Amino acid sequence: MSKKKKNLSEYHKKSVPSAKGLKFGILVSEWNKEITESMYEGAFNTLVKNGTRKQDILKKYVPGSFELTLGAQYIAQYTDVDAIICLGCVIQGETRHFEFICQAVAQGLTNISIRHDIPVIFGVLTTDTMEQAKARSGGKLGNKGDEAAISAIKMVHLSSELFEAFYEKGDELLEKK
Repeated sequence: MSKKKKNLSEYHKKSVPSAKGLKFGILVSEWNKEITESMYEGAFNTLVKNGTRKQDILKKYVPGSFELTLGAQYIAQYTDVDAIICLGCVIQGETRHFEFICQAVAQGLTNISIRHDIPVIFGVLTTDTMEQAKARSGGKLGNKGDEAAISAIKMVHLSSELFEAFYEKGDELLEKK
């Protein structure tokens, strides 16, 4: 018996904190543009639905998914965004190129996030086929752009909550060490 595939991007509005007053950078890979633009629309609309002003969303392009890392580095260095959403799509081909790109981007974005103490969200589809990419970029399985935007909002709030808790109990925490 086959299971019906559900929309993987569904979320409960009440589970997402407000994005009012937050600024986001969105990097979009030009490679597989049909897919990445659809993911961008999902991310953009989700941020706006959750309170972000349109003018507080910075959209920039990079040539391909591999360049998302350096693009994220530039946004972290030269802007005042609260989080960076990186959108790309790498489709498996006949060579190992796919593996190298996916691994490098995942590790690179993680490093940027840690180095700059800012959420850098991995919104990169890594699929076997174009059909799978379409299903995950606004098709029957949802939109990875929506998911990336929700992750960005939640990570900014997590950082804020922990920062505030630390400074409320800062002296107490320092004394325990």
